[in-house]
Amino acid sequence: MIDSHLHLWTLDTFVTGGVRHYPWLGPQHGELYRSFGEDEARETLDAAGVRGAVLVQADDTVADTESMLAVAARNPWVFGVVGWIRLDEPAEAAEHLHRFTAQSVFKGVRHLVHDDPRDDFLDLPQIRESLALVARRGLTLDIPDAYPRHLSSAVRLAREMPELTVVLDHLGKPPLADPQLMDSWRADFSALGREPNSVAKLSGLHLPGTEYTADALRPLFESALEAFGPERLMIGCDWPVSTLGAPYGRTLDVLLELVSSLSPSEQDLVLEETAIRTYGLAVTPVTED
Repeated sequence: MIDSHLHLWTLDTFVTGGVRHYPWLGPQHGELYRSFGEDEARETLDAAGVRGAVLVQADDTVADTESMLAVAARNPWVFGVVGWIRLDEPAEAAEHLHRFTAQSVFKGVRHLVHDDPRDDFLDLPQIRESLALVARRGLTLDIPDAYPRHLSSAVRLAREMPELTVVLDHLGKPPLADPQLMDSWRADFSALGREPNSVAKLSGLHLPGTEYTADALRPLFESALEAFGPERLMIGCDWPVSTLGAPYGRTLDVLLELVSSLSPSEQDLVLEETAIRTYGLAVTPVTED
C-alpha cells in the first residue's frame, strides 16, 4: 500500500530568523515534541510493509515545503509532496508554484485552515485566484480538520471550482462522540461526496471520546463508502501525529481491518490506486493475482 498522509519535522528548524515554525506543537504534546526524520519514517514504513508515502505539510511556511522536497530528492520511497504556498497572495503563490513544480514530486498544496483565524478562508477571492493557478497546474488542494469551520466551505469550493481536486483529510474530523453534531458533519460530508472532484482520506481518526477500533470506526467508514465510494477514498496513517493515539502498526491495522470488508479490487483502490490517480504519482499499482 501507499501511505497518503505522513509528516516529518526536525526540532532544529523550529526557529529560523526569529520565526518559530510548527507553532501548534509544544511540550504539551509529550513524545510528539521531538524530531521525526526521514530515516525513522522509512524504518516505520518498512516494518509495516508499506512501500512508500506522500509527505504532507505540517507548517504554513516555505521552509517546511523545501525540507520535504529535499527529503524526496534523497528518498525514492517518497512518492509525492503536498506542500504549502501563500494562497492569500496570488502573485506570491504563482512564484511558489513555479519554483516548486520544477520538482515533479510536488503534487499538491495545503494550508492549516483549522489554525487560521479566518472562518471564510476558502471563500476569499484571493484564495480562489491562487487555487485557480493550482488547478491549472494539475495539482490538488488538501483540506485538514475541516469540521466544523471549513467543511461547508469545502463543499462550495468543490462545487464552484470543478477543475480543482479537493482532498478532504481525516474525513473532515467527524465528531463521532457527539450524535447531534454528527448530523451536521454528515450533511456536509455527504454534500462534498456528491462533487466528483472531491476525494477523502481515511486518516487521522484517533478522535476525542472514541475508542480506536474497527468496530467503533465502522459507521464512519460506511459513511465514507456511501459518500465517496472506494474509487475516491485513500488510506493514510497521519504519522507521527497518530502516535499520540497508537503506534504506527496499530493505527494501520485498524484501517486495514475496515478495508478488508471490501472486494479485492476495491481494496486496491483504497490502498493505492486512488492515491496514485489523485496525486498523479509516478508509481505502478501493485495488485494481487
